[in-house]
Amino acid sequence: MPELSTAMLTELSTKIKEWALELGFQQCGITDCDLHAEQAHYEQWIERGYHGEMGYLNNHLDKRFSADSLLPGTQRVICVRMDYLPPETHAINVLDDGSSAYISRYTLGRDYHKLIRKRLTQLGKRIENEVGESVFRAFVDSAPILERPLAEKAGIGWRGKHTLILNRHAGSMFFLGELLIDLPLPIDPPTAEEHCGNCTACLDVCPTQAFPQPHLLDARRCISYLTIELSGSIPEELRSKMGNRIFGCDDCQLICPWNRFADFTNETDFHPRQKLDKQELIELFSWDEATFLKKTEGSAIRRTGHIGWLRNIAVALGNSKGGNEVIQALEDKLNHDSDIVREHASWAIEQLKSTKNVNVLPIQQHPRRPKINL
Repeated sequence: MPELSTAMLTELSTKIKEWALELGFQQCGITDCDLHAEQAHYEQWIERGYHGEMGYLNNHLDKRFSADSLLPGTQRVICVRMDYLPPETHAINVLDDGSSAYISRYTLGRDYHKLIRKRLTQLGKRIENEVGESVFRAFVDSAPILERPLAEKAGIGWRGKHTLILNRHAGSMFFLGELLIDLPLPIDPPTAEEHCGNCTACLDVCPTQAFPQPHLLDARRCISYLTIELSGSIPEELRSKMGNRIFGCDDCQLICPWNRFADFTNETDFHPRQKLDKQELIELFSWDEATFLKKTEGSAIRRTGHIGWLRNIAVALGNSKGGNEVIQALEDKLNHDSDIVREHASWAIEQLKSTKNVNVLPIQQHPRRPKINL
């Protein structure tokens, strides 16, 4: 690769950001590879067991704090963000309707990994064509790479008290991606300061109290973890707090005042498929495995598997208003081959018959909720 002057690298950096926008990203920033400042905090988080069953988060620690170990010769990380919020999905209304299934807004459409990785690879090839030769590699929520600290260093935003990246002009409802490259591009300054102030809405609204303190998440209590990553039984003391959330949870984002600036996505691939933004729980509970696989083809929802899907919906039905149809559907699952499904269906039936059925839906009454159609 020919050596590039400082002026040429500066010009290239400007072009890269323009190309990123052309490829559908809403922002692009550039930073170095060093994340050793994160090491102590991350290792303490692991030592406390807050990662739960996600054992892979304890692997390849050396690579997590030095991105160039993932791709020898890497000098810079190009960080991008892409909005994912679909228009008119009425998240608050769905949460308020105990008979409907709430699915995290990021996963209503096509699995974002392939789309963003493809766009990042296109960006890398465009850079390669410009300079004649370059080594690059795209990452999207993959490999042992700490996306949020890199995005923060690259000026994409700051880490909110809910641990997600916040942007003053876009809130937090966007995906992140990284392109590692062997060019000494100019580094962008990080966000000068965080802008959460004294607000603790995201911490207060969490149905399962998954935040021991600001900027610290106990994944074992997080509904996203419970409905997606956890392979076994959901802790019984947390089930009644999950409401109708069957895949992921957006409460800490829906409550955030900064998300009044969240933009709806222009990517049709992120728009809802199979009407999953407003499906009835009882309908989704009737899907057999073949139907589940067909309806979730190309979707991140497949990550939970059919057993996890039924487990999650059983809990949501236990938190619903019930009725004969719901009881019958749950009783039908008492003969299911899976111990997990039978256990959660049985719990749901008992929950509906008891006086302890309290659906936790605090967002609607929260004074800090953004007055936007989320």
